[in-house]
Amino acid sequence: MRIAYFDCFAGVAGDMIVGALLDAGLALPDLERELAKLDVGGYRVEARKTEKNGISGTKFDVVTEEEGVSRSAAEIVRIVEDSSLDEDVKRASAEILLALARVEARIHNASVDTIHLHEVGGLDAIVDVVSSVAGLKLMGVDEVRSSKIHVGTGFLECAHGTLPVPAPATLALLEGVPVVSRGIESELATPTGVAIVRTLAAGGGEPVTGSAAGPRAGRFGPMPAMRIESTGYGAGSRDLPIPNLLRVTIGQADSGYEADEVVLIETNIDDMSPEVIGYVCELLLSQGVLDVYTTPVFMKKNRPGTLLSVLARPAEEDAVVATLFKETTTLGVRVGALRRQKLERETVEVDTRFGPVVVKMSMHEGRIANAAPEYESVRKIALERGIPLKDVYDEVARVARAALDRSGNGDRSELPTEGAEA
Repeated sequence: MRIAYFDCFAGVAGDMIVGALLDAGLALPDLERELAKLDVGGYRVEARKTEKNGISGTKFDVVTEEEGVSRSAAEIVRIVEDSSLDEDVKRASAEILLALARVEARIHNASVDTIHLHEVGGLDAIVDVVSSVAGLKLMGVDEVRSSKIHVGTGFLECAHGTLPVPAPATLALLEGVPVVSRGIESELATPTGVAIVRTLAAGGGEPVTGSAAGPRAGRFGPMPAMRIESTGYGAGSRDLPIPNLLRVTIGQADSGYEADEVVLIETNIDDMSPEVIGYVCELLLSQGVLDVYTTPVFMKKNRPGTLLSVLARPAEEDAVVATLFKETTTLGVRVGALRRQKLERETVEVDTRFGPVVVKMSMHEGRIANAAPEYESVRKIALERGIPLKDVYDEVARVARAALDRSGNGDRSELPTEGAEA
């Protein structure tokens, strides 16, 4: 899972988010192609390298001839929804823009239908929002996380006059989000920037373009465990006592586990012989699915039945469904997509008094977590030598455990490897 972690040590703004993504590797031409799907004119985007307090970053600007333009919430959302952007980008962008409209309506004691937005209703704010969502998608980001947000202090001038920092709209959007203020007299967190981070960080494990109802505290805090792939700095406009930059770190979540996508295909059966169900299980396993298992269940009218479950790779779904319809009496199956976490696995050959025997090993953080004899290898020796399977199994398990004990730290070099990855 790819994570984008925003370090808001100098606050957050929409242009800083986009600048940070560009600085971290997002290609401006790719972003411009996405923005062209908005099908509105009167603006252009620019990106340039700059420096803040000795740190290089990218300044992103939306150049527009608009001045003092206000739009209703419906007009803003319509610009996004009438575009040819991908549906998930439309959905997340509209959600962010509506979040801005709702807090403005609340502050001005108006309805979302009647409120007209000034700063956040301009093309530059709309482009900042869409650029952030589309940019994260272009970079393959699955989850957004953030540090506490530095909000600043003092006062600011806007269309409504002089307002305290954080601005009322910003403060409303920050409800439920951890913040800090370290005495910098400037607006560090803008409503647009906070709305983007808050909405996208609320998605948890969902893709960043998924829908989100509110912030989750677990998404705001220290940098998560990850393998860093790139880092970028998005520059703000003003010069401050601290570097006026937003830092984004992008990388793969490092849980110590491998992960993949699987499908679970299930059906309930109450009118088949157990012998046939056993045959179907063996047939599915011979076709290479990951696992097949059955569970006794009670069905309609308290009839005893069998829940047949098949765990398979997504590409195998059609073949599994075809087999179930062909070989069983079922009239329908249920299919669910699952995300699986698993330990890294290998097979090795271990020398025993019976000869070489295959052992399955699982690794965690580079160390052997478990080692177990492989059933078919043990079964073959038991049949060939005419000795109990449990005796062979126990002997191989003893050798494997002794090797791990000698290594002390699960060093796989103690087990002579002649096999390949499972």
